[in-house]
Amino acid sequence: MRFGFELLKVSKDSRARLGKLYTTHGEIETPIFMPVGTQATVKTMTPKELEEINAQIILSNTYHLYLRPGHELIKEAGGLHSFMNWNRPILTDSGGFQVFSLAKLRDINDAGVTFRSHIDGSKHDFGPEKSMEIQMALGSDIAMAFDECAPYPCSYEDTKAAMHRTFKWAERCLKYHEHPYQVVFGIVQGGVYTDLRIQSAKELSLLDFPGFGIGGLSVGEPKPLMYKLLDDTMPYMPQNKPRYLMGVGSPDCLVEGVLRGVDMFDCVLPTRIARNGTVMTDNGKLVLRNAQYAKDFSSIDPDCDCYTCKNFTRAYIRHLLKADEVLGIRLTTIHNLSYLLGLMKRIREAIKKDYMLEFAKEFFKKYED
Repeated sequence: MRFGFELLKVSKDSRARLGKLYTTHGEIETPIFMPVGTQATVKTMTPKELEEINAQIILSNTYHLYLRPGHELIKEAGGLHSFMNWNRPILTDSGGFQVFSLAKLRDINDAGVTFRSHIDGSKHDFGPEKSMEIQMALGSDIAMAFDECAPYPCSYEDTKAAMHRTFKWAERCLKYHEHPYQVVFGIVQGGVYTDLRIQSAKELSLLDFPGFGIGGLSVGEPKPLMYKLLDDTMPYMPQNKPRYLMGVGSPDCLVEGVLRGVDMFDCVLPTRIARNGTVMTDNGKLVLRNAQYAKDFSSIDPDCDCYTCKNFTRAYIRHLLKADEVLGIRLTTIHNLSYLLGLMKRIREAIKKDYMLEFAKEFFKKYED
């Protein structure tokens, strides 16, 4: 087993943390953003390009890879790293969120979930053991325990039932899991209810997972509520374990999450909006398809040194997007991922030199959601 987490520093002016994750496929400086490669690929990006923008770890999706091409095929190929030619760390999610959000005709009970594929309608049974079986075959460095993500809004009683089921499933995941270099993170649930969040954090901590996800947030609730729930929950999560806020990836949420002690983030947002021609900057989002950029011969962001910003103008990228040229969405994707990874690098530097709160204040002076 080659996994560990070293907490290097806690900011003097906030809960922001500087740390290092150790895995078989490399070390990861935290706090970190993880690009999402749902189908064993970060859309429009090659593995070499991901390395060039210093993506330290990427995420892939258990549900999608189970349905297509199948985890047994990936195992036969030598595991996910070999299959997609990516030699750095990989985290796989449990498939739970997709089962509840994408699959048709779900039937949930304590054993697991029976659902029909969103691709072809085929019937499948999915539970803690199945999720572990698939993730072990994929061979990711970090696997996530199978959980039930309560929707928003959701009643207190239904959210409580989902939280209890998540804990029972977490126990079963740990019992079933066996892999020479892969570890499993538990997932804190509890919806928008502070007492349930705290209870979930306390109970899961007793299971001594090597790391913890924070699930069920950024699913439609107002951002201030998400921040409050993080404020209330973090004191009950182990200090010496990494904390992963799942599905969060807008620049403002990354800064706010770090201030509250989050170490890891992932989200499809930067790649998804890139395909619509929207790019991220410290001043907020730019929609490059808009007419105002037709004769704008400046770069997306003069402070960004990514390949896109060093070589192409807003006008040219807009032309590509309007002409449906693939290069357009490749360039916007390269920029968005470079921007977020660069933002996290700046954040790490701010924590290291004890000016994280000042950094956040300066950031929010310019940023417009």
